[in-house]
Amino acid sequence: MWQTLPGTLCELGESPFWHPQEQSLYWIDIPGRCILRTRGAIGPDVGVERWALAEEPGCIAPARRGGLVMALRSGIYRAREWGGALQLMAAADYDTATMRFNDGKCDPLGRFWAGTLNEPKTQRNATLYCLDARGGRTPVVSKMANDATTANGLGFSPDAGTLYWSDTAAHVVRAWDWAGDSNTLSRERVFHQFAAKRDGWSAESGVPYQGRPDGATVDAAGDYWSAMFEGAQLLRLAPDGAQREAIALPVQCPTMPCFGGDDLRTLFVTSARKGRPAAELERLPASGCVVMQRVEATGLPVNFFDE
Repeated sequence: MWQTLPGTLCELGESPFWHPQEQSLYWIDIPGRCILRTRGAIGPDVGVERWALAEEPGCIAPARRGGLVMALRSGIYRAREWGGALQLMAAADYDTATMRFNDGKCDPLGRFWAGTLNEPKTQRNATLYCLDARGGRTPVVSKMANDATTANGLGFSPDAGTLYWSDTAAHVVRAWDWAGDSNTLSRERVFHQFAAKRDGWSAESGVPYQGRPDGATVDAAGDYWSAMFEGAQLLRLAPDGAQREAIALPVQCPTMPCFGGDDLRTLFVTSARKGRPAAELERLPASGCVVMQRVEATGLPVNFFDE
């Protein structure tokens, strides 16, 4: 049974992760320009803190030495503590009037990855970047993949041998063989292609539509869990790309799942309400909130940023 986490309403929630040392859920509100985190036990009396930012965050990740690394519209930044000063690690190399950072996270070796989004959705010029600052080195940013409109769904398999990356606008999740030590990608392939939205579709139309792949997480068994924007569901895909399970949600536009709790068996899902029809928000009042449910699957712990 899905529950709504109190005090979590956002315009466009994204980039959730469970911080094991703090026993807290972190996530962002992109148009709301803030980072959020829970305080206290997860439940009806949970507290939620909000950290206002000067520009839109696309994704965040915890740092092993404390604080966060984050991709904002203008670049990738480091904050040493909650609400603290932002240190620029790498400036954006794109036109910030039409592009911004979107989905991302750290890999198992401590690098920070973030993809971009073409806001007019007129070009397939979104890029997946990787920032490496391990060992105290000057941050090095590499372009790892491209040919997308909306970078989303980044994930790594439990054996660190496969990287997943979705293009929401194209309704596709791609996969690569990933060699972590050399940080190289090879054997690009389509992991799962979803059907496009049909003309005339609406949530009330009855026209079939699974939604389009937004943020994602990978569980300990290697299954890929994709939030299907406008599809009101999560789809669980096996390592070969076959659909294993469809899980209905109380929000039309889920944006990203993550596993949390002591045993990593609580599934949290962020969602969006920005730009949605009033009738939909009335029918699905949890839209924009974090929803949660206990599941049988076990997640992977969050990867921390190393420097």
